[in-house]
Amino acid sequence: MHENRTTYPQKKTRMYQQLQELPKKYRVTALVRMEKVRSSQLLPLRKKFLGEVEVVSIKDQVAKKAFSTLNIPGISNLIESVTGQCVLMFTNMSPFKLNVLLGKNKVMMYARGGDVASVDVVVPAKNTGIAPGPMLTEFKEAGIATKIDQGTIWIQKDSTPVKKGGVVPAKLATLLQKLDIKTVEAGIALETALEEGKQFKREELVIDLDKYREMFARAHQEAVSLSIEAAYITEDNIKLILSKVAQGARSVAVESGYLTDDTKEQVLQKAAASAKSVASKAKGYTPA
Repeated sequence: MHENRTTYPQKKTRMYQQLQELPKKYRVTALVRMEKVRSSQLLPLRKKFLGEVEVVSIKDQVAKKAFSTLNIPGISNLIESVTGQCVLMFTNMSPFKLNVLLGKNKVMMYARGGDVASVDVVVPAKNTGIAPGPMLTEFKEAGIATKIDQGTIWIQKDSTPVKKGGVVPAKLATLLQKLDIKTVEAGIALETALEEGKQFKREELVIDLDKYREMFARAHQEAVSLSIEAAYITEDNIKLILSKVAQGARSVAVESGYLTDDTKEQVLQKAAASAKSVASKAKGYTPA
């Protein structure tokens, strides 16, 4: 039907042109699948990363056709990942840093039926402002105690119909939205990214920051300990090395009975202790 088409909708034409230009302009082309992402999450990200990341919602066929004309290393591998509803992000930022920043910009969203609650679903006692009617049945099915007062439904006491990690039923999800209760923490993660010809998969882009902080802290401590033992002087360890050397010199001086202002007290204490020990043994000595 469209084999002989010569004109295309303006939106698709503009998208095609963008997808031919942006991969050449930026070092990184990253892809996000929209199956687990809601469009409302993208707007604040577009504003937050303005000037650093260009975000383009795409049609998969348009993207594949645009990319197939490009002579960019690795772009053919990226084409295979462009299926269904996707968003492309173009940037000069490291894909690892981009993925970390995306992970930090999580937002609370209304749950949909079947979603897993990110927090305990707490429904507080309050005046809902909702007129009595069929809604009373929804509250009852959710196990939420209510009463009618002054022509509206009141929730009598705090309740927790779903605990963190539990599945939110469809009817409860609808009720929570009417009560303006958000229980799902939603974030965006890169599905794949292409950086100067090298493609990274989803699992390769995940960085456990706490784990790496711990590794760096441990490596730093081990390096400092080794440098002190080896007496390798740096600006960071010189005080520790001098302290260790001073302690060692003091111990040698005390052991050898070498008197100085710093050691005389310890030397005399050591001599007194030795004298007492000798005197004690002498008292119990009986000549043969």
